[in-house]
Parts: sequence; C-alpha cells; structure tokens
Amino acid sequence: MVVELLANLVQTYGYVGIFLASLIGSATIILPAPYLILVFSAGSVLDPFLVGVIAGVGSSIGELTSYFVGLGGNKIILKKYKKKIDKIKKIFQENGWDKGILVLSISPVPFDLVGLFCGSIRYDIKKFFLLTLVGKLVKHLIIAYAGFYSVGWVISTFA
Repeated sequence: MVVELLANLVQTYGYVGIFLASLIGSATIILPAPYLILVFSAGSVLDPFLVGVIAGVGSSIGELTSYFVGLGGNKIILKKYKKKIDKIKKIFQENGWDKGILVLSISPVPFDLVGLFCGSIRYDIKKFFLLTLVGKLVKHLIIAYAGFYSVGWVISTFA
C-alpha cells in the first residue's frame, strides 16, 4: 500500500513526487518504506542528477522525524537504554561523530536509529542535518545513476 502511494506520487508529480516519496519514505520510523526503488527507477527515465539531489534533500528532511522523536523521548530512551547508549557514545567518540553519522547516512543500515540516538543525546541538529544531507546526497546520486546506467544496459543486452 505504501509502495503504491509513493509510486503514484512519482508518476503523477515527477520531481516533486520524488521529493515527497523520499520525504515520506525517510520519515517513517523503524518501519521501512521502500522508496529507493523509485529513486532507481526515476533515475532511468528522468535526469539522474536531479533525481539524486531531490531525493537526497527530501530524505534528509524526512530523517529529522527520528531526530525529533529521540529529542522528545530522550529521558525515556536514556533511562531505558543507558548502557547501550553509553557504548554507542564511546564508539562515536573514538571514531569521530562526523564520520560516523556521514558513513551511516550513506550505508543501507536503518538510519532512523541514528536519528533517535542523536536526538536523545541532543547532538547539534545543524550538524546532524548537514552530515545527513551530504550522506543522503551521495547515496541517492549513486542509486539514481545506477538506475540511469543499468536499465539501458539491461534493455540493450536482452532486447
């Protein structure tokens, strides 16, 4: 049902639909909304650079949802998961906060957990958003260009 809604947004509204699908897909917390296939598909028929940038911006804004949930529930989260959060904090401090957030925003891990964590410890929202934006731009550009290059290759190979 969610996939159909997101696909309909992209089909009906083009680039605006990509933005909305990415925003909605990233705003869901824990439950995955598979909007990346839409970015891949849209990259094959629209300008992949614009698709990647628009999807990256929409996704970054959507990720703020988990940050704000973590911020609002920080007392509960910190109390309930104190030992785990202390371990994660230590890993981030040893390896660098910026690198950790950037790498995780590019990777296929559920980034909602990073947003919840950063919100709960009150990590600087500007830095969180900027690092998320850079990572999501890289990720979505790769996916859009993969769609652009692979769909043509598949058609020429198997047609």
